[in-house]
Amino acid sequence: MHIRTVTLLRIRLAAVLSAAAVVFTVSSATAQEDLKIYISADMEGVVGTVTGEQLGPSGFEYERARRWMTAEVNAAIRGARAAGASEILVSDSHGNGQNLLLDDLPPDITVIRSWPRPLSMMAGIDDTFDGAIFIGYHTSTDNPAGVRAHTMSSARLTSVKLNGRPVPETGLNAAIAGHFGVPVIMLSGDDAIAREATDLLGDLETAVVKKAYGFHSAETMMPEAAYRLIEETAARAVARIGDFEPWDLGGPVELEVSFKHYQPVEALGYLEIVERIDSHTIRYTGSDMIAVEDFLTFLLNYDSNAAP
Repeated sequence: MHIRTVTLLRIRLAAVLSAAAVVFTVSSATAQEDLKIYISADMEGVVGTVTGEQLGPSGFEYERARRWMTAEVNAAIRGARAAGASEILVSDSHGNGQNLLLDDLPPDITVIRSWPRPLSMMAGIDDTFDGAIFIGYHTSTDNPAGVRAHTMSSARLTSVKLNGRPVPETGLNAAIAGHFGVPVIMLSGDDAIAREATDLLGDLETAVVKKAYGFHSAETMMPEAAYRLIEETAARAVARIGDFEPWDLGGPVELEVSFKHYQPVEALGYLEIVERIDSHTIRYTGSDMIAVEDFLTFLLNYDSNAAP
């Protein structure tokens, strides 16, 4: 056998044994039992994704990116189960909400698909869950760094704040989970969202699968390496699930949204429940985070010309 072939086989065997060791350690020493885990999956933070060519059906690499996204979710599921998760709900939370390849997912999970839906990227979350995992997440529209940095809509919004603080989708969704007493325990994505998430939420586990160079560029891991990293990180997160605290904003909660264009702000300003702050920004105050999310879901989904 060629020397290079032997070396490659040794490297692969070492990687497999390393992953197996992590799973064995977690399952034999610190695994919890009968935990219910919520997974919200986006695509911009998935390994290999950098432009619109991976992020929507018209892109030449979209079908490949769907496989990467599905495999990352499967890796998180494997890690969570190794640490004791017995029930898992997955929210397909990117683009059209129909990205995950259902035939490649485990038969004993459930998946939420498509839009609109209550609580948006966190549809189905409630107080029966023990922890939430965010896969393939990205930085906020307020952040100057990160691959495909945006919050909710890259085409329409320039800033989203909760109680005066700029937040990424990670923050919006963590606050929804926090309303139900559910902590965010893990996140995967680029290095920029890992920093933004830990600055906001504290010591959650992060799996950095690529290094952001710009809005449309990154230094990325290879898929199989990223899957191993996500599996190991998810196992660690679930194993120490008692260390995490929910990000509960209580109430009332103040939402500020800045739009790229003037006209929607003018129209929203006609509502008594909305305060127009300036030419491009509105403020809405809800009784709690669920009221805020309902308002934001309406704001981003209402279309008087929509047809079935």
